[in-house]
Amino acid sequence: MTPAIAQDRRGSTSSSASVRARLEAAISAARPRPVGRVRSVVGLSILVEGVNAAIGEAVTLPAPSGELVAEVVAIDDDGLVCLPLGDLQGIRAGAPVEVAPGRLTIPVGPELRGRVLNGLGRPIDGGPSLRDLARVPTAGTPPHPLRRSLVETQLPLGVRAIDALLPCGRGQRLGIFAGSGVGKSSLLSMVARGTEADLSVIALVGERGREVREMIEHDLGPAGLARSVVVVATSDEPALVRLQAAQTATRIAEWARDTGQHVVLMMDSLTRYCMAQREVGLSAGEPPATRGYPPSVFSLLPRLLERAGAGERGSITGLYTVLVEGDDMNEPIADAARAILDGHIVLSRQLATAGHFPSIDVLESVSRVAPKVTTAEHYGQANELRRLMAAYRDAKDLVEIGAYVKGTNPTVDRAISLKPAIDHFLRQDAATVAPISQSLAALATLVAP
Repeated sequence: MTPAIAQDRRGSTSSSASVRARLEAAISAARPRPVGRVRSVVGLSILVEGVNAAIGEAVTLPAPSGELVAEVVAIDDDGLVCLPLGDLQGIRAGAPVEVAPGRLTIPVGPELRGRVLNGLGRPIDGGPSLRDLARVPTAGTPPHPLRRSLVETQLPLGVRAIDALLPCGRGQRLGIFAGSGVGKSSLLSMVARGTEADLSVIALVGERGREVREMIEHDLGPAGLARSVVVVATSDEPALVRLQAAQTATRIAEWARDTGQHVVLMMDSLTRYCMAQREVGLSAGEPPATRGYPPSVFSLLPRLLERAGAGERGSITGLYTVLVEGDDMNEPIADAARAILDGHIVLSRQLATAGHFPSIDVLESVSRVAPKVTTAEHYGQANELRRLMAAYRDAKDLVEIGAYVKGTNPTVDRAISLKPAIDHFLRQDAATVAPISQSLAALATLVAP
């Protein structure tokens, strides 16, 4: 075959492909698009009739501020129950509704470092557009249980009380349990600055708008932000956007893990994620169960939390704050989260009001992987300090009223003498990062005979 004939054939093939592509585009454009209508709007939900869509797909309808996107969350005999990803103001019965092609996707890539995104993965920091990045669905799948790497390496977090007494393993999932105003967000900001992970993904779900800029500028700072991705959905956002924020942050962390990176995923807070799902579930017609939470909340929790952890290559170390109602550590969300997570850190209001920061109640906290990620020496020293703290706690009432007689119990005697040094060891200024080598050296000195 001569070069001229081969070139003609290649040109002919290319021309045919171009013609087919234009023909398919024309047919698609000419194909009638089914249009439904809004039947009713009740509370947060929009009932749509006249179109077919699956759970998780999106529909669009006109709104005063432009096109409104809503997600299908339930299907019944009357039509589709959809929840909006924007403001419902101005939506009226009879408005036309079309099914949007595909599902919601978010951008992923190394260009996300240092960026601040909203719950739908769109930049809100005024930086360059992310339109050209690869996009993935927000729904992810947990790693196969038999292909997960074992949690065997400690990940320093820069907080002395945690690194020394509640060691966190690379790929572990820890819950930070506390009531409101006890220091959960401040503790997360310390971890964001002090962690040795390759990337930090920070999800602010349902938090105050005031806290967003404070965390970015004061807590993270330019250096911390440069190795972080921040996903924000404040408390005034629609419930579905708050849910999507948690999914978006987890999906970004999964992408980084799948590229072999070791990621810290910090979510503040898991409780407000559950509250958003409560709004969604009740609006979709689910029956309320424990404390008004519908059954879907307790099925979504493990599906979200199991996506974190160690993978075949990289890892996601998950730190989730849990806002307990009325300081009740056994309320439904706290109880369910504690059963799924690999450890819990309890913050004490009594310590917080006494000016002890971070207000970690060491004796009520536990890391389930501590024996696997520490040396025998470190594990023994941590247990010795916990033993002394427990001895002082048991004798505290007698000591404070002067009824304890020195020499009655040698362990209590030692705990009393070391109490000021123990308190100093457990306290740490919020702006200070404690290297793990210094923390372990201080622990060894403290418990030395």
